[in-house]
Amino acid sequence: MATEPRAPELKMDPAALYREEVITDRKMGTIRLLTPLKTDGTTDASRSVIYIGEAQLLTPVGTLPIAFQIEAQSLAEAVEKFAPAAKVAVEHTVKELQQLRREAASSIVVPQGGMGGLGPGGLPGGGGKIQIP
Repeated sequence: MATEPRAPELKMDPAALYREEVITDRKMGTIRLLTPLKTDGTTDASRSVIYIGEAQLLTPVGTLPIAFQIEAQSLAEAVEKFAPAAKVAVEHTVKELQQLRREAASSIVVPQGGMGGLGPGGLPGGGGKIQIP
């Protein structure tokens, strides 16, 4: 008798609570300001505020959202560091996309069966048919 797979327990970590605020100039992108909180809703001064930048990269197949952490001690500093951090994140994303494209192009699929009365791979006398997904 097969047992049903157990669903993961959905439980929030009370030691990792943040209030999220969205800051935007409505042109370049957004900064998500994550303020650490205690379970009573007050600010947790023992942890640092986290700044997450968000932008979109235009690709031939549409927009690709990019999120990146901005190392800053204040909102003003995060705004100042947004563009350089976005540039690094975009460069990293482009490198990852190029790597994925290379991996997809190098994956060769050879059909296991043949076609009709032909040999393996669909060619008389054998031979493989190479497909690139």
